[in-house]
Amino acid sequence: MVGLTISTSQANGYLATMPLLKVENVSRSFGATRALAHADLQVSAGEIVALMGANGAGKSTLVNILSGVFPADGGTIRFKDEPFAPQSPSEAAAAGIATVHQSMQRVGAPGLSVADVLLLNRYADGSEPFFLTRSGVKRRAQAILDSAGFDLPLDRDFADLPAATRQLVAIARALANRASLLILDEPTASLSGQESARLYDILLQLKAKGLAILYISHRIADLKALADRVVVMRSGKAVGNFERPIQFEQAVELMIGRKLSHARPGARTASGTPVFEMRDIRLLQDSQPFDLSLHKGEVVAITGVLGAGKSRLMSAIFGISPLVQGRMFLNGTSYKPVNPRDAIAAGVAMAAEDRHQSSLMPADWPGSTLAQTISLPHLAKWFPSGFLFGTREQREAESAIHRLHIRTSGPSAPISTLSGGNQQKVVLARWEAEPSALLLLDEPFQGVDTGARSDIIRAIRSRTDRAVLIATSDPEEALEVADRILVIDHHSLISGSTGQATNPDWSAPLS
Repeated sequence: MVGLTISTSQANGYLATMPLLKVENVSRSFGATRALAHADLQVSAGEIVALMGANGAGKSTLVNILSGVFPADGGTIRFKDEPFAPQSPSEAAAAGIATVHQSMQRVGAPGLSVADVLLLNRYADGSEPFFLTRSGVKRRAQAILDSAGFDLPLDRDFADLPAATRQLVAIARALANRASLLILDEPTASLSGQESARLYDILLQLKAKGLAILYISHRIADLKALADRVVVMRSGKAVGNFERPIQFEQAVELMIGRKLSHARPGARTASGTPVFEMRDIRLLQDSQPFDLSLHKGEVVAITGVLGAGKSRLMSAIFGISPLVQGRMFLNGTSYKPVNPRDAIAAGVAMAAEDRHQSSLMPADWPGSTLAQTISLPHLAKWFPSGFLFGTREQREAESAIHRLHIRTSGPSAPISTLSGGNQQKVVLARWEAEPSALLLLDEPFQGVDTGARSDIIRAIRSRTDRAVLIATSDPEEALEVADRILVIDHHSLISGSTGQATNPDWSAPLS
């Protein structure tokens, strides 16, 4: 690979002698706010180090110092065994540190092709002539892709690409400058599970060729798939270092500063008769049995690695997949849905993991507007005569737009024209349009930006007339929204439900 300066054999030797990057006692303040407090970090060639921490832990500040966005106030940084204090992003890039930030607004813009975006850095630093023929642009851009080992559509408008492909464009451009260290800031924040898996494969290939990778994330699935080590940050400093097999439950507890079984600040206390109960449940023939109880007004999150059983549990409750063993009760009555229609009729609603496959109609199909998306599962109830008078549909859509701050031109806007976060708000509005005893949300923040996530969390927690069960692979999301957090592993709840938490085997292979 042309874009790398260290071969695999060199990387192994380097790894055995000294780190490629060494950060010691680095601090940074913004006025009275101490963003970094004597932070330490080491990354070696051919290694993926994950940096994990809650919002405000100092991750982005450290990345910006390494990327030359602003300097440190104190401490030392050595890169390739030389003092390192970049005064600008271009200086950091020239030294061999390539950073891909979470926001793709720093990468490209509508109207620019992939080929144009790949050459932007070279236009800026004068290494490419400003006036090039179209064939010249494509030829130079193809050379960048070849050096990174990527196959991307050079003529496509960057703005029209899927989120995962935009990430690959950003990585390819970053590697074009002979990078030794690649820094990725929350690269899967807007990616689906399939897109994330594709990115994992690319990063593991780059690691095998000797690239050092600093990966900023708190998503357990990301860390489990990629990380050789996990460094946990809290309050501006590194508070833990975990090598494989990584104990993620301990890492999460270090990140948040308390046990997972402890309630969030301001949590609602469960009391009275449960709204929903699961007794002696087995999701698979060889999984351990467990119990689960949810109370009215309570928001409970289930977290665990990819393949741990979160979605299988949700599907069983919603009548999509059968239980191997056990009984369920809703409002004290036996509950055994044969299909989702039974579940909805009983008062159970669910927003599934992939909203495009499970909740949204394709563009130009009947039911593809914002208002129609909300009304779709309620048509028989709202229009029993079969005549679709739009008064109720329009009223519910307008209420949702106002209540959830949905950014749209109006109720008749095609759902495909909305951003991912606004689409997810519409999916939530669908199940808020009718009363329910239990709301199931499977990965509700996938592909949702921070602002939209705050609106969704506010909407979820504003209702006290139902129980909410959320499945998420992101422990920070669970902490933001839930009154209680349960951990699932090997298709069984292993902590939180009984107060007798055990250590899950986070190092088990992905399934």
